[in-house]
Amino acid sequence: MASRQQGQSWTEEVICPICLDFFTDPVSLDCGHNFCRFCITQSWKKLEINSCPECRREFPDRNLRVSWALANLAEKARTLNLNPQEKESNHHCEEHQEELKLFCETDKKVICLVCRDSREHREHHFIPIKEAVGIYKDRVKSSLDSLTGKKSAA
Repeated sequence: MASRQQGQSWTEEVICPICLDFFTDPVSLDCGHNFCRFCITQSWKKLEINSCPECRREFPDRNLRVSWALANLAEKARTLNLNPQEKESNHHCEEHQEELKLFCETDKKVICLVCRDSREHREHHFIPIKEAVGIYKDRVKSSLDSLTGKKSAA
């Protein structure tokens, strides 16, 4: 239970506060808040003055800085299906309708036991999904901590 809550807390860091989905082409404003490029530009089209939807700080110039690290973290979360709003029932193989239980380290994707035994995954390396989630959570948390440290130093 605690690990699920930890997963949800860091997952929230890679979700756009406007569209409430994982960041797509994330950009940072001068105030430090992050948004999808599309979301913030659409939001600003409706306003006379460009301001941050989070803190309301005004920006005379549209200075949007691309956040590659945040884009990478969001992509990892998306790849691992870590969206906290997803239902557990969606975790079945589309091809075999079997429960997804393994992570193929070679292909970097979740698979069922039938997929594991197929020719496509012959001689690949597998680990249980829970183990993969733990490994990738640690990697993403480390990257997020590093990014937060760099942001604070700037």
